[in-house]
Amino acid sequence: MTVTLPVAPLYPEIDFPEDAGLSELPNLFAPEWVWATFCREYGRPEYDPHQIRIRQFSHSLGRSAIISYEVEWHPDDYLPTQHFTVMIDRNEPAQVFQYPDDPLLPGLGEASHPETALRLLNKHVLAVGARRARVEVIRYRPGSRAVLRHSVGRIRFYARVMRPSTVAPLLAAREPIGRSSFVLPRLAGHWSEGGVVWVSEIPGKNLRRHIRRGSTPDAEPLLEGLQTLWAQTFVAPGVRPFNLAGAYDSAKRTFRHKVHQGDATWRSLDEATRVLDPFVKSWRPVSLAHNDFYDDQLLVLPDGRMALVDFEEVGQGDPMLDVGNFLAHLRWRSRLGRQRDYDASAPFYDSFRDEALQRFRWNASELALREAVCLFRICTNTIRHPQSDWRAKLETGLALVNETLG
Repeated sequence: MTVTLPVAPLYPEIDFPEDAGLSELPNLFAPEWVWATFCREYGRPEYDPHQIRIRQFSHSLGRSAIISYEVEWHPDDYLPTQHFTVMIDRNEPAQVFQYPDDPLLPGLGEASHPETALRLLNKHVLAVGARRARVEVIRYRPGSRAVLRHSVGRIRFYARVMRPSTVAPLLAAREPIGRSSFVLPRLAGHWSEGGVVWVSEIPGKNLRRHIRRGSTPDAEPLLEGLQTLWAQTFVAPGVRPFNLAGAYDSAKRTFRHKVHQGDATWRSLDEATRVLDPFVKSWRPVSLAHNDFYDDQLLVLPDGRMALVDFEEVGQGDPMLDVGNFLAHLRWRSRLGRQRDYDASAPFYDSFRDEALQRFRWNASELALREAVCLFRICTNTIRHPQSDWRAKLETGLALVNETLG
């Protein structure tokens, strides 16, 4: 006799088109398949879920997809939300895993448990005369990276867990950043095979939250830090120049797969790419750059200096693209964020842009092109973190790209 499992609704309901190279892609958005996969892997729970929420979705057309879910129970059941992830690759069976057993982050399991985290600290950071460590999850993106806080008494470190192949470029990037006027967290230790890097804690405020609370930071330390970074020479084996064309083409393929040809979103996409295609084709790296510069990567220190806490993309790039990316993130939140994001981000956007143009004597149209291509890439957030209104948000985002292009 076949036992039919009760099916919880999948939220939000997604109707992405099929991918010819990934036959299992539709299953990721089918509630019956998702719940049956969970039960097959972890056993059927005593209670039935209230709903299953899609948290993050990453899709490389024809190659792979990673999607993470939250299993939410009825409030009266008083059960903690359960997380699990499904990863599919072309011609490979689906892999199912839960945090911290991430097959692409081999060091995450040991770094996430207090006992093994303490052993790692003693081996790779410093000998601590303690019996236990406290581990807090700050951020986790399945298959990509995680940030943990390791605390031993009053000593605290941030453990960045990544794919092992990215450790060497990250460590190399510290050298030019250290010669700039940005403050860097102290490197405390690293475990290359596991993909874990530990840095000291810096007493500062996240710049994004600082702006959101209505504090308008001084643009001078930001622009000074960038200018001193761009002036550095940096030669590191295996560190490639920033691949704008690859990032742009990936976003464009994603949009063309997800939207319907002929509708308003498609027309906005077509209008944007007619301008951006020739720009991206002609773009070349010109000097050292951060290549992923925006407010959530920075801390405001008590003395007003800026600390840079994320810099794994540092390499040959384009200074104007750094500023364009910073502006794009401010613009995105001012248009698609909450009202308080608009109230805080919009004024700082204007002042930061004006000061950058004046300081570097750039052409405003050239900066607008770079801001627009960065906004174009940010529009993928509507798909990576899908909500029921993702189509409307994508249309708004692409309209913002065209508005920036003028």
